[in-house]
Amino acid sequence: MIHIHDLSKTYNGVTVLKIDELQIPKGESFGLVGNNGAGKTTLFSALLDLIQPTTGYIQNGEVKVHESEAWKSHTASFIDESFLIGYLTAEEYFYFIGELRGQNKADVDKLLAGFEDFFNDEILNKRKYLRDLSKGNMKKVGIVATLIGNPEVVILDEPFANLDPTTQIRLKGIIKKLAAETGVTVLVSSHDLMHVTEVCERIVVLEKGSVVKDIKTSEATLKELEAYFSKEEPLVE
Repeated sequence: MIHIHDLSKTYNGVTVLKIDELQIPKGESFGLVGNNGAGKTTLFSALLDLIQPTTGYIQNGEVKVHESEAWKSHTASFIDESFLIGYLTAEEYFYFIGELRGQNKADVDKLLAGFEDFFNDEILNKRKYLRDLSKGNMKKVGIVATLIGNPEVVILDEPFANLDPTTQIRLKGIIKKLAAETGVTVLVSSHDLMHVTEVCERIVVLEKGSVVKDIKTSEATLKELEAYFSKEEPLVE
């Protein structure tokens, strides 16, 4: 379980994130939506200890993320392409991540074999550095790398951006399978309301750093979210 308690982040006197209490149970597919500046990336950065909260804490499992690195052994993430190592090929990067997570080359190869359709023959055996791949293909590498080592928590920030329609559909299948079949806690931030409602069983709406809605996904959720963001009517929980 991920437990967020009395969390805030303030820059130069401006509070950009303020969440009193939020819990994400183990195995839940959790979606985070909001307009630019809503605090989505700030929250994910705090979850990954990339920034220090001004107040409060985030607990991942039994560990407060700012007090210990023990949570890193079961948590994986892809925030953006800047977190990749540009001078490595895709294979070199996957094996590097595997080594960090206690996986040998055979373990990594076995995992990668399950993503041939997702890679669409554009990633492996191309002798290209990551920095020379398209943004979409860099994103594919980053997403698949999060799955190496059987993490219990996977955090993906805007995973559908820069992906072609076929790859988006395949990614939705990957996310659904993770939560449904393996019990992985999956956190997805996205501007794409349709995609996030399709893959997440629960969606939280952030506005100006605060949780304004926390809803269980249903057939009506997409229309409810569209109505909220168009300000046509209040969102029904």
